[in-house]
Amino acid sequence: MTATGRVHPRSVLTVAGVCFLALTVTIALLGSIPADVSVRQGLLALASPAVVGAMRVVNRAGDWRVLLPGTLLLFVVFRRARQTWWLWVAQKVLAPTLEWVVKHLVGRTRPESLALSFPSGHSTAAAAFFGAVMYLADALPPRLCAWVRALAMVMILLVGMARVILRAHWPSDVLAGIALGLALAAAAGLLASREPAGACASSPSGG
Repeated sequence: MTATGRVHPRSVLTVAGVCFLALTVTIALLGSIPADVSVRQGLLALASPAVVGAMRVVNRAGDWRVLLPGTLLLFVVFRRARQTWWLWVAQKVLAPTLEWVVKHLVGRTRPESLALSFPSGHSTAAAAFFGAVMYLADALPPRLCAWVRALAMVMILLVGMARVILRAHWPSDVLAGIALGLALAAAAGLLASREPAGACASSPSGG
């Protein structure tokens, strides 16, 4: 944390980037990690019909048909997003591009199909979008900023859980997708950091 009460984009980029690279190398060399099966089984044990139905709704938060209008909304709401629009557009383009490339380089299959699995595309997209929301929320009043950031983090985690509960991915696929998406969001935030800090960033209670 910085003195202003928020995590600096450089720190997020470093941690998320290292996590993504570590997971990628591990899966490429070993094919899995020991916790994948047990964590997946634990989450699937929660998969009652009501939970699965809720997860199908949450899952849409990682779909481009929701994230595209969501990104356009960011440009409407946040002046800083409009000022550095090319960074956020590039981030949204890089997320699926890098995810697709890594999928084909690693070649890992899904738990219950032969489709490529690592990293999770929905998790990557959700983390990239909601990570951008967390950065841009600096412009909001401190209390609202804190709530928006908390909600954004919850949405990232819920989309990741949905991908496992809906039997689409291994947990490590989800973790790698979240790490990749957050790294891209942090990189965009770091490049945009020459803009003046917003209200949330200037308050210790804003993070």
